[in-house]
Amino acid sequence: MSADGVRPRGSRLRLGVLLGLLAATASWAWLDVRSRRARTEWQRPLEVAVALVQLGNVDPNALRSLRARFPALEARLRDEYHRHGGQLPRPVNFTLFGPVTVDRAPPADPDTTLLSLARHAYEQWRWTHAVDVGSNLPARGFDSRIYLLVRAPRDSRQSWVEGSSELGGRVGVARIELGPSTVDLALFVVTHELFHTLGASDKYDANGRALIPDGLVEAERVPLYPQRYAEVMTRNLVIAAGSERPPDSLAELGVGTLTAHELGWSGSEPPK
Repeated sequence: MSADGVRPRGSRLRLGVLLGLLAATASWAWLDVRSRRARTEWQRPLEVAVALVQLGNVDPNALRSLRARFPALEARLRDEYHRHGGQLPRPVNFTLFGPVTVDRAPPADPDTTLLSLARHAYEQWRWTHAVDVGSNLPARGFDSRIYLLVRAPRDSRQSWVEGSSELGGRVGVARIELGPSTVDLALFVVTHELFHTLGASDKYDANGRALIPDGLVEAERVPLYPQRYAEVMTRNLVIAAGSERPPDSLAELGVGTLTAHELGWSGSEPPK
């Protein structure tokens, strides 16, 4: 500042630029939050991108089967949406990209330190950006983006199934060992991660067991077990008290009352 108290012109210009950038950032953030919230108002179908990502060689027949089953997933979600009172003819449209072959998995989940979270965000952005470029996935135009990482099964007795998504965010990552018998299970995992991006919470405990009653689709069923459907925000279908199994097919995919409420599906009320 000059001796007479008048701020130099260059300083005023820099201040103006900084204030403009701050206003633009705040405006973008507000619009992004509003756009995320609008997804669960269900004024239109959600547009969801699914990027198929291969970690090494994967059975091409299983990949073809997976691609062919997405219309069935759309239909199953439509039925559950309508059961909870939704009015749109179809709530979700999936668009597939890839497959893209990569030589490494996305970064592992971070710890809770600020530095770890920042490093993870950057590394995941680098990984997803490389997949986007390789699969020609556009930078805009989708409400949520799910990256489905598949690898060949290593043990016929169990399947590698994992996922991570930002609650209420736009990006989810699902991982599965893909073979002919796990195609529909992969679609369960895709839906689970998609619903996380829309604000739905997990319905299982620290041991992976379904929470009762929130982890049940038919919590009022008599007798209660076996359940006919696997609540998509749990991991398994509950067949008896303390006994669960992975779902066998999309016909067993269900959405419970609390999950429907978290998604904003019309007519769904939170459980008492």
